Amino acid sequence: MEPTTITAMAGDAQLDTSSNPARLIISGQWTLANYARLKKLTEQLAGKYDASTHIDLDDVSRLDTAGASLLVELLGAERVSQLADSATKLPEADRALLQTVYSSMRDFCVPVKAVEINIGLLLLSRIGSAVYTLWQDTLQLLGFIGVILQSIARNLLRPKQWRVTPVVAQIEQIGLNATPIVALLTFMVGAVVAFLGATVLANFGAGIYTVDLVAFSFLREFGVLLTAILLAGRTASSFTAQIGSMKANEEIDAIRTLGLDPMDLLVVPRVLALLIALPMLTFLAMMAGILGGAVVCVVSLGISPDMFISMLHSDIGVKNFLVGMVKAPFFAFLIAAVGCLEGFKVSGSAESVGAHTTSSVVQSIFIVILLDAVAALFFMEMGW
Repeated sequence: MEPTTITAMAGDAQLDTSSNPARLIISGQWTLANYARLKKLTEQLAGKYDASTHIDLDDVSRLDTAGASLLVELLGAERVSQLADSATKLPEADRALLQTVYSSMRDFCVPVKAVEINIGLLLLSRIGSAVYTLWQDTLQLLGFIGVILQSIARNLLRPKQWRVTPVVAQIEQIGLNATPIVALLTFMVGAVVAFLGATVLANFGAGIYTVDLVAFSFLREFGVLLTAILLAGRTASSFTAQIGSMKANEEIDAIRTLGLDPMDLLVVPRVLALLIALPMLTFLAMMAGILGGAVVCVVSLGISPDMFISMLHSDIGVKNFLVGMVKAPFFAFLIAAVGCLEGFKVSGSAESVGAHTTSSVVQSIFIVILLDAVAALFFMEMGW
């Protein structure tokens, strides 16, 4: 029987069936330049020989990765592995190349395509995951609040453990340094509220009640709310960045190694400082907002300062001032707790510090607005 021969210009493979067993003689250059022809050659030879066929690689003159991969496809990975050891006339580099390509193709596996999930199920799963994360964060915050209260109660009757200097330093940083921005912002908001009130109430011939609008809004809501939001963005982020940087630099571990409690050293002074500073800033915000409204009333509505003050005395009770001030300590405590907790959550990288700083600002503002809404409903139902 005549041998079946398929020839490429630079690569050749002959299946000789006249001998027993049959022989597959591979010769020439099996390189990338001849890949197209060699690919057709291997496809035509596939299935025309069996395991008993003798493979001869002695006449291969040149081999690269493309040619080696074709030989693996043609002969099979296990057969190539045996030939790489037995083909003594093949250069050592070519045998090593065959072994490497065989190992790579043997270990290769086609990636499993991910199962497509219905968009509705995906949406529900993300909502469930978000709710679960919110629940876990709430539990962590409640636990952290308990630890803060425990630390304060433990040191309450031990004056030697009081850290007055850190508290004063934090009050300066939190309160005194924030005074200009709080006063300016609330003054401008007070002026805007007075402008809007004067514009709307003038249509009903009640422009004089702009005084009551400004006073009620700032004493009950705007004064404490604007101050809390400002400090949520300014102070909570500062607490998170400071404690997070210490966590990333392993300074908190060093504090524990020295036998000191990070809660007493880092958290309690910040909480106490914010509990003192936020009510003072709230009072300043109330006065600045009312002053901004007074300027607009004097300039635009022709209301004299004496009349403005007289209406404040006659129409605005102390109850409105107390309703606003009583919310300040609660806002301060929660802002400080969220900021410090997010700082302790930092994992150790600069990216983590930034992520938790952003998270502390968002959570603080959300909690402040939510608590203010709940308090407003409560005071309304109580008739306060």
